[in-house]
Amino acid sequence: MSPVLTASTQGSESAIRSAPALSCRDVRVSFRDQEVVCGVNLELDTGQWLGIIGPNGAGKSTLLRSIVGLADYSGAIALGDGRTPGAADVALVPQAPIMPKGMTVAEYVLLGRTAHLGWLARESRADREIASSVLNRLELTAFADRFVSTLSGGEAQQVVVARALAQQCPVLLLDEPTSALDLGHQVSVLELVDDLRRTEGLSVLAAMHDLSAAARFADRLILIDHGRIVAEGRPAAVLQPDLLSAVYGTPLTVQPIDGELVVLPEPRRRAKPPKEAP
Repeated sequence: MSPVLTASTQGSESAIRSAPALSCRDVRVSFRDQEVVCGVNLELDTGQWLGIIGPNGAGKSTLLRSIVGLADYSGAIALGDGRTPGAADVALVPQAPIMPKGMTVAEYVLLGRTAHLGWLARESRADREIASSVLNRLELTAFADRFVSTLSGGEAQQVVVARALAQQCPVLLLDEPTSALDLGHQVSVLELVDDLRRTEGLSVLAAMHDLSAAARFADRLILIDHGRIVAEGRPAAVLQPDLLSAVYGTPLTVQPIDGELVVLPEPRRRAKPPKEAP
């Protein structure tokens, strides 16, 4: 097993740390006797954006599903107070959500408030105002009366993000939340989440396929390969061309552009056409 590369702490991180918002200790998940998450340890600090990167099939989605109880695991997953996370503590934006038929966008987003309701209780005016506010912030108000089954893939993904934000959990899990969105909506969704993190102390654990976006928004990154963490630290420390190229199996370059790291595939050298005979 390759050793985990860990970046040293810098700057604003205090030598004396408070309890993390969420922690995983030796988390393991197996499917059909095949271990797909292999002893993962991580800590998500309050108000932090922790990005999980790695190739398809590395175990990113399975790890997130285990945190919300959708995948059986061994090890320990706990909130800062030691409790196992519940629906009122952690919200998940999955990659491929199931959109129910016969339900409007407004009704679907309002489902995010269910975790805060008592047994057989109905949504209050405050709950409806929270859902309406989220729709407004994501510029989805015009979709409120549409049935979710009629939405395009990108529209549906925005609505799923809206439902998770309406849940108002202190920890938000994102599983490649912008994979079906155009560039403009990718930025608006990630910026909204980042704004909530900065202003309201939301803690974000996000599996991200876009490495440049991960570098822009995440405070720290975890690189997973074959279910194991192979590197962790600040984006500049983890996003090393040689390491990324080895893990992703293709040559990658990392370029600083306008103060931000941009990860790009290395251009292939094309063979020069033969010179024509005189």
